[in-house]
Amino acid sequence: MAKILIVEDEKSINNLIKLNLELVGHTCLQAFDGNTALELTANGRFDLAILDVMLPGASGFDIIGALKDIPAIFVTAKGGLEDRLRGLRAGADDYIVKPFEILELVARVDAVLRRTKAVSDSFEFDDIRVDFDCKRVYKSGEEIMLKPKEFDLLEALIRNRNLALTREKLLNIVWDFAYEGDSRTVDVHIQKLRKKLSLEDRLKTVYKTGYRLEV
Repeated sequence: MAKILIVEDEKSINNLIKLNLELVGHTCLQAFDGNTALELTANGRFDLAILDVMLPGASGFDIIGALKDIPAIFVTAKGGLEDRLRGLRAGADDYIVKPFEILELVARVDAVLRRTKAVSDSFEFDDIRVDFDCKRVYKSGEEIMLKPKEFDLLEALIRNRNLALTREKLLNIVWDFAYEGDSRTVDVHIQKLRKKLSLEDRLKTVYKTGYRLEV
C-alpha cells in the first residue's frame, strides 16, 4: 500500500487520520508543524501528503510548493471559495473542509492514489484475488462469478477494510440511495458474498451497526 505523510498540528485529528489510514493498510508518518514536514519531504519519498493549511512554521501552501511530484490533499478549516481555489491552483489533488467524515477521507485518499497509480488496482487476501479494473474475482485461481452489485459491495468492503460500515453507508456507496429503514438488500448481498467466497470468518457482522471486512 501507500506511504503517506500527515501534516496536522492538532494531535487528535492527526492521530485519527493515521489510525484509520493504517487500518486500511497504508503506512503513515506524522508531522505536527510545517518545518518538520519540509524536512521529511526533503529526506524521504512519499506517495501522498495530507496537509492542513494553518500550521506552526511553514504553511500548507509553503509545503505543497516543495512537494514536487508528490500528490497532496488539503484537509483544512479554511472552506471559503477563494481558499479552495488557491489550494487547487497550488497543485492540490483534492481539498477537504473540516469537519470531515473519516470514511470520505479514506475514499478520497484511495481515489487520488489510484489516479496517480501509486497503488495497484487489485487486492489479494487468503486465496482470493480481486481485480478492480476488470471487475473479476478469483478464488484459488478459479474465477468466481459475481453479479454487478455483489462486486460493488465487495469493492466497498475491501476499500474500507477493517472499518465498520453501516448499512446506510453501504446503501449509499453501492446502490446510491438513502437508507429508509429496510436493510434487507444489504443483508442479502452480504450473505451471498459470504457463501460464494467463503468469507464467514472475514466478513463480520458489527452489532447494531453493519459489517466489517477483517483483513
